[in-house]
Amino acid sequence: MPTGLYEITIAQLQEDLAAGARTAAGVTGEYLAAIESVDVALCSVIETNPDALAIAEQMDRERAAGQVRGPLHGIPILLKDNIDTDDRMQTTAGSLALLGSRPARDATVAAALREAGAVILGKANLSEWANYRSTESTSGWSARGGQCRNPYDLSRNPGGSSSGSGAAVSANLAAAALGTETDGSIVNPSGACGIVGIKPTVGLSSRAGVIPISHTQDTVGPMARTVADAAAVLGALTTADGRDAARALASRVRW
Repeated sequence: MPTGLYEITIAQLQEDLAAGARTAAGVTGEYLAAIESVDVALCSVIETNPDALAIAEQMDRERAAGQVRGPLHGIPILLKDNIDTDDRMQTTAGSLALLGSRPARDATVAAALREAGAVILGKANLSEWANYRSTESTSGWSARGGQCRNPYDLSRNPGGSSSGSGAAVSANLAAAALGTETDGSIVNPSGACGIVGIKPTVGLSSRAGVIPISHTQDTVGPMARTVADAAAVLGALTTADGRDAARALASRVRW
């Protein structure tokens, strides 16, 4: 694991970035190196983003010019591999049936993270098809990513279906990650891996561009090291979106 980033929080990273003690490119490079050296045992990351360093360098240039987009500026974040990204990565839900699939448009939550200045670090392993593959499936296994393991005990799975998101954050391979939940898929691996996961109310975050199971239960939420980190990520996800009827309705509600 990256010893310089061990258990570091998003707030601490922002303090270092603001002080010039770190750069987004340096932080991203450390996480990528950690994934390469550590994840062979965990299988928590299906693929890394070939453009991650370039994105991080752009965020460094913006910071140097006095433009800081918010608390996620320059922060590396993983996405579960059922969340579309319009880049050189695939979106497969862990299935060989979608191997080679490259969506033409970001999921709304992916676009929101980019707008917030986050560095999309890669795609996290998952229970294939978000655990909707079989009535006897194993949490954390996908045909594309293999069996994801719990960082605390490699003989155990990390829970599902946002397995790789939970394991990677727990193992300090990313500052935070996005998971999706229909019934337990964020909170279960978060609990098993000793991190914080938030399942937002359906409609708080958009599901547009996310491979679905249930239109009444699916939701996208953050998985992070602390409550404050998870809240910072969630704050970036609550953008209005007419592509998701539940999100469009929620954005019109006045409390």
